[in-house]
Amino acid sequence: METSQNQQQAVCGKEAIDLLNCVAQSPYDQEKCFSLLQGLRECIVNKKVKKFSLAEQTREHGDSSGKKQN
Repeated sequence: METSQNQQQAVCGKEAIDLLNCVAQSPYDQEKCFSLLQGLRECIVNKKVKKFSLAEQTREHGDSSGKKQN
């Protein structure tokens, strides 16, 4: 069940990760990365994404506040 929940939360996540990994590669392949950027943009438009955030940051804040309360 967690896998399906993670997929639902990570809208266009695969496209974003692919683009980030492309940019990090050496040598840098601008044409490939541009193609991946177009794919990410298409996904964002199709799924009507307005803003991205990192879920791990949210969890860290929740965990630290939970520890403070104990």
